[in-house]
Amino acid sequence: MAQARPGPRERMVFSAAQLIRRGGVTATGMREVAAHAGAPRGSLQHYFPGGKEQLVNEAVAWAGRYAGKRIARFLAELDTPTPSGLFAAMAAQWTDEYTTDGFAAGCPVAAATVDRASPGDSTRQAAAAAFAAWRAPLAEALTELGVPAARSDALATLMISTLEGAILLARAEQDVRPLTTAVRELGPLLDAAVRS
Repeated sequence: MAQARPGPRERMVFSAAQLIRRGGVTATGMREVAAHAGAPRGSLQHYFPGGKEQLVNEAVAWAGRYAGKRIARFLAELDTPTPSGLFAAMAAQWTDEYTTDGFAAGCPVAAATVDRASPGDSTRQAAAAAFAAWRAPLAEALTELGVPAARSDALATLMISTLEGAILLARAEQDVRPLTTAVRELGPLLDAAVRS
């Protein structure tokens, strides 16, 4: 059974996330999003009456949900699931992209956070919620892998922050070395947290 093509609204949210990860929120224009999505420009106001802020917030939320759902897929692909193996799979997604496509893109949630980090800004709040939507399934996965529940959330936070930092360094240096270093150095710490 063929999967239905996403509608214009879903395509615009996805396109916004893709453009934000390349140029940030400020450089992502509404017209550019519509063109990237292959959607009529007039549909922007219809689907996003809150304008660019609504579209950006929905793109950030989508990215957080996407990252959270990837955790289960990464685990399913591991022959022997371990915390270090899970982190290595998370980093490999970026290492593979950078090796194949170059270093032009980063995480849309991080990009939105950098562009819109003022305390009352709704995009900052959307980014915090997106990171939480990523961290919760990661912490749950760690618990299922044998990490004590009391440590799982803290280690999930450490994994995400380490990965995001390695992504930034890799893009700045145009080299995957920060990602491979993060995997090599954080892996033993993650595995040591598993109950014996």
